[in-house]
Amino acid sequence: MRYSYKTKPFEHQREALKKGALLKKFAYFMEQGTGKTKVTIDNAAYLHSMNEINTVLVIAPNSVYRNWEDELEAHCPVDYKVQSAKTKKPLFVGNGLNYFLTNIESFSRKSGAEKVKKLIDEYADKMMVVIDESTTIKNHTAKRTKNLIKLTQKVKYKRILSGTPVTKSPLDLYSQCDFLNKELLGFNSFYTFRARYCYLQPIPSKSTGRQIMLPLYFTNLGELEHKLDRFSYRVRKQDCLDLPDKIYQQRFVELKGSQLEVYNNLKTFARAMFKDKEATFTNKLSEIVKLHQVCCGYFVSDEGEVKDLENPKLDELLNIIEESDGKIIIWANYVKSIENIVNTLQKKYGETSVVSLYGAVKVDDRKENVRKFDKDPNVRFFVGNPVTGGYGLNLVSSNTVIYFSNNYDLEVRLQSEDRAHRIKQKNKVTYIDITCKNTIEEFILKALRKKLKISAQTLGEEVLDFL
Repeated sequence: MRYSYKTKPFEHQREALKKGALLKKFAYFMEQGTGKTKVTIDNAAYLHSMNEINTVLVIAPNSVYRNWEDELEAHCPVDYKVQSAKTKKPLFVGNGLNYFLTNIESFSRKSGAEKVKKLIDEYADKMMVVIDESTTIKNHTAKRTKNLIKLTQKVKYKRILSGTPVTKSPLDLYSQCDFLNKELLGFNSFYTFRARYCYLQPIPSKSTGRQIMLPLYFTNLGELEHKLDRFSYRVRKQDCLDLPDKIYQQRFVELKGSQLEVYNNLKTFARAMFKDKEATFTNKLSEIVKLHQVCCGYFVSDEGEVKDLENPKLDELLNIIEESDGKIIIWANYVKSIENIVNTLQKKYGETSVVSLYGAVKVDDRKENVRKFDKDPNVRFFVGNPVTGGYGLNLVSSNTVIYFSNNYDLEVRLQSEDRAHRIKQKNKVTYIDITCKNTIEEFILKALRKKLKISAQTLGEEVLDFL
């Protein structure tokens, strides 16, 4: 195919575009940091040059879709205009290639979809819809998944982008592929798809009297991999980029003092609750969260009061920093942890030494904080929530990443890892997990490793070392 690039592609990006350029429905399952956004921009520009499309609707998580403006400026070789979901101007499609950027979260509400409905209805036959981080629609029962599939049925061209399309099980793939076209996998419903690739074990429910079908193991994964290959392009960094190694380390700390006492009391109560067949899933999950919060140095009383505990993780964090050179990324899952870390670092290293990115940081300030971390020599620390800040950011000015805590979401872990391990990273990247020994935190890491193995098996890949 003949096409004039604005920025020179890597060979794997050429191959991705060559395979997907003219197909109406396609998936770029390219690992984080391999440049799937650039490939998609080139794909849209190529179709525009063929007079196939004049509009691109990009749907992405709130922390990601704004990054498309920078990517378009860097890579788009044709005249284009950009309009974001925040604009109050009426939707307008003029000459050139028109991009409309919006967030996936808005499709959870009917009102959120109304703003783009007119655009889709009018330009469906000249439109490409892109879902960036398509695992955001992996839940086939979610409102945003249903709304998106229904809204975009008539759209001519569709693309889904994900570096980790399988984060829990092969079942994650169904609604992502259903968005593209139900016929691609050859199943009319999620349940027939599940029956083909998953061995189910019936579990009786005491509360409803019905049987709940739980996945026991997965089957026919080679067949599923073959089906995916017909309408997707998959590449991992190790196969296409000469990137430095990832190095994993664990630092174990022991619970101590009141922290240990509170943890043991909560653990005893949690065990009793898990044995209680009448206890709800929500109540059980709440006890797990409480145990994890204690590991992070605090707990929330039944009255909602937040109380600090001994926090050996903070001590170990400071030890690691003293042993390390250069800029450092620190990921933590709870607001309380982030605030404690920021306050501690500011007291020891100065007010201007740290920037943060989590829910409380205004959206307009987030980009500036990323810029400061990259460019300002006085800013040494980036502290963030990996759910909020682990997507779409380029943080290659750091080669040390510390996990103050983890959650159970494999995609969040892999995405946040690759903020530092991507194109333009020149040094080995060291990942350090601070883990409370003999606690729920060791179980969380074990669960992440298991999910990574299932993901690799589904996509026909070798299981990489992890942690």
